[in-house]
Amino acid sequence: MGDAADLYGLTAETLAGLERMGAKSADNLTAEIGASKGRGFARVLFGLGVRHVGEGAADLLAGRFGGLPGLLAASVEEMEAIDGVGPIVAESVRRYLDDAANRRLLDRLEAAGVVMEVDRDGPVDAPAQTLAGHTFVITGTLTTMSREAAKRAIEARGGKVTGSVSAKTRGLVVGEDPGSKLAKAEALGVPILDEAAFGKLIGSL
Repeated sequence: MGDAADLYGLTAETLAGLERMGAKSADNLTAEIGASKGRGFARVLFGLGVRHVGEGAADLLAGRFGGLPGLLAASVEEMEAIDGVGPIVAESVRRYLDDAANRRLLDRLEAAGVVMEVDRDGPVDAPAQTLAGHTFVITGTLTTMSREAAKRAIEARGGKVTGSVSAKTRGLVVGEDPGSKLAKAEALGVPILDEAAFGKLIGSL
C-alpha cells in the first residue's frame, strides 16, 4: 500500500490470501475499514498525522470549519484565532493542506467515501476526566494556545487551575518568560510541563 487511501481498496478476498489471515478475520477487518469511513472529519484530521495536531486540536478545527471544504478555505489567521489552536498548529495545518501530495491523498480519501464533514447532529463526547483531583498552575506566555484555553482544557478533564504553586500542585504549565513560579515549582519538586508535554497530557498535540 502506498498511503492510507489504499486501505479502502482492499477486499476480503485480497486479505484472505495473506499469510495467517483467514476468511473470518478478513471479513472483520474489511468491515472495520468500512466503518472507519463514517467516523467524522475530526477523526480523519487527527489520523492524517499532521504535525502538532492532536485529538483536541483536530476537534477544535473540525468544529469551527465544519469539514474539509471549510478548512481548505481557512487562513492561518482564522485558524489561530480559535481558542486552543495557536500559530504553530495553524501554520502546520496550512502547510499540510497546501502540499500537492497531501491534497491528492485527501481527494482519494473523499472519493473512497470517507466522511469529510462534521456530524452536527451527533453526540458530543466530553473529554475523559483524566485530571480529576489534580491542581495545575499556568505561567508565562503560551504559543500554541491561550492561557484561558489551557485552563479550560484542564477543567474539562476534571482538573483545577490555581494562581499559586504549592507542594500539592500536580504540574506547572510553563510558557515563555515564566517568572518566579518556575523557581518555586523547581524548589518544591513540582513537575514542569512545557507546551509539548502539556499538549500530550490533554491530547491536543
